[in-house]
Amino acid sequence: MAKTFREWVPEQNQLLPPSVQDWVPAGHLVHFVLSLVREQLNLRGILDKYGEERGYPPFHPGMMVALLLYGYSRGIYSSRRIAKACEERVDFMALTGMQQPDFRTVNLFRLRHLEELKGLFGQVLKLCQKAGLARLGHVALDGTKMKANASKDQSMKYSQMKKKEKELETEIDQWFQRAAQIDQEEDEQYGSGQRGDELPEWVRDKQKRLEKIQAAKAELEAEARAAAQAPADPTRTKHESKPTGVPKDKTQKNLTDGESHIMKVAGGYIQGYNCQAAVDADSQVIVAQQVAPNGSDMHQLTPLLKQIRTQLKRQAREVSADAGYSSEHNLKQLQRRHIRGYVANRWQKDSAAGHRRRPPVGVGRYVREMWQRLRRGGYRSRYRLRKQVVEPVFGQIKDARGFRRFLLRGAKKVSGEWSLLCTAHNLLKLAAVAG
Repeated sequence: MAKTFREWVPEQNQLLPPSVQDWVPAGHLVHFVLSLVREQLNLRGILDKYGEERGYPPFHPGMMVALLLYGYSRGIYSSRRIAKACEERVDFMALTGMQQPDFRTVNLFRLRHLEELKGLFGQVLKLCQKAGLARLGHVALDGTKMKANASKDQSMKYSQMKKKEKELETEIDQWFQRAAQIDQEEDEQYGSGQRGDELPEWVRDKQKRLEKIQAAKAELEAEARAAAQAPADPTRTKHESKPTGVPKDKTQKNLTDGESHIMKVAGGYIQGYNCQAAVDADSQVIVAQQVAPNGSDMHQLTPLLKQIRTQLKRQAREVSADAGYSSEHNLKQLQRRHIRGYVANRWQKDSAAGHRRRPPVGVGRYVREMWQRLRRGGYRSRYRLRKQVVEPVFGQIKDARGFRRFLLRGAKKVSGEWSLLCTAHNLLKLAAVAG
């Protein structure tokens, strides 16, 4: 006896038009994102930019915000992949109501409203606080290096810029002299009305590269002058030389993304940015975030503490951080804010494994006291929470949701993109509680 199968007719029409919301099951993340954007988030800053009545009506800004937040929470960041998902995935169709913005529309919306989208981090964080996810009992700080949308091979030292600039100028001048000579000879032979004066492609490329090098060289010189004129930095260590107003020969600038830097990571170096996050120990919600201008974590502790206070109107009771944040100035700031700190230093082993040697004579009082606190705590020290709180968050962003390289260029745009990533992370934590 033959087996009976269910009828399969792909061309079958439905008797009644279905609701697009029925295409995804109840409790799906897409329903939460729709509810959050339409009922909880204040999008007035974005909506106020639309004052022109003429022209074809654009896509609703609320839909575009929901599309970006949902895409980032699902590990889809490229505008082309988001646009493709709107055509192929039922969860995206349910979110957009079957509308299909193209990738240019998605990308231009993100760029135009990047500052307002960055502000969504604070709104989602306050909702997490209301849901009991940001108790600020213990907050762990750390930074992770993220690749920029640029190759480190396009970085050039200031000394190389000066040398290459002269070489290109000489080469281009020689070609123009040769071209003028050839033009004169051809005018005598063929007549002055004939064409043939177009620059070859290789010269145009060299001219463009010369312009890039000159612009990067000027930026380095401007930064050096600004550093020399700025007031003294209290966090500057003794071994750091005083700014002279002239770039050092080893100072580098990337020709593709001049605000990114070469940074050391496990296994080598990358052209990237230093992404900072402060994470609540109870729920792994990100309570503060920013993008640092260089690979050092030393100057990032105080801004993160200020951001926690600004966003949540109160301060964390405890803070843990690795040795990259250890300095006399930072530890003094923790005490001034009445925060109990657990900050490692280079005289301590990893986690709470005792001590390797005593700090030398001359080390500041706050650093010495912190060394003693972690030494007394041993394996029971609260410092042990640092790795299990903040490192998994970076793992979820980089590995689980696959974000390894920024799509945008420039510190301002990268800061907005990192804020969107952190907002999507907190949104998923909030959805897990609400669901």
